[in-house]
Amino acid sequence: MRARLKSVLTALCFALPFTSSAKSGGVNYSWGADALASMHDFVVTMMLYVLYICYAVAAVFAIISALQIYIKMNTGEDGITKSIVTLVGACLFIIGASIVFPAFFGYRI
Repeated sequence: MRARLKSVLTALCFALPFTSSAKSGGVNYSWGADALASMHDFVVTMMLYVLYICYAVAAVFAIISALQIYIKMNTGEDGITKSIVTLVGACLFIIGASIVFPAFFGYRI
């Protein structure tokens, strides 16, 4: 049954011709350059907004993490050093990511 269905579908694909057309001659591609330039400007603008949102979120997380460290220090809990190292690592990642990720795509912010 499966082989028969496969052969019928193959026969239909060969039986139905697909027309293809190609543009030939003088085709004007200049409209693509303007669209590409406007898209570039849009992406750079959005990249700045995303970077600012990341800074804001990182600042909120840093404040919350610093308060948690303060509470741990006052209550005498274990793991203060781990929390401090985690906070410093997160801050270094955000700073590094804001420099490295745009540089990876060739932008300077």
